[in-house]
Amino acid sequence: MKLRKSEIIVFLIILLSLAISIYFYPKLPDKIASHWNYKGEVDGYMVKPWGIFLMPVVLLFLFLLFLILPKIDPMKANVEKFRKYFDGFIILLFLFMLAIHLQTISWTMGVKIKPNVFFPVGLGILFYYLGILMNNSKRNWFIGLKTPWTLSSDLVWDNTHKFG
Repeated sequence: MKLRKSEIIVFLIILLSLAISIYFYPKLPDKIASHWNYKGEVDGYMVKPWGIFLMPVVLLFLFLLFLILPKIDPMKANVEKFRKYFDGFIILLFLFMLAIHLQTISWTMGVKIKPNVFFPVGLGILFYYLGILMNNSKRNWFIGLKTPWTLSSDLVWDNTHKFG
């Protein structure tokens, strides 16, 4: 199985998140900040093993999911038509999640950068690129606005996704 350049980048992001977790594990307290309220104050904690290794596990799961879904899509040839946009979104998503992981670790280590400053910017970038992905996507079963009407016609699919 040959991996694409984007899949290698995503795999390296997963390895980086795991390496960061392993490096910081002995330096962190028993409770890790895991949730912030709208004021940027911590209001949820996790035990250290879950708090530090959950993100690499989630990233690995998502990586495997993003590998499998295009292969089992009945319209997989259409996915290849917008693959560069799909791959770009995946890389952005994984970078955003790595940033969340770094935010969590740095907060727990005492660097109090409020997430209500960082998260909206990251989410804004993701939503902007999601619009680009939707506008360039072709009819498929896993990505986009899927209704019986959009799945039955390329014209309806294209018009719906341009509007969406």
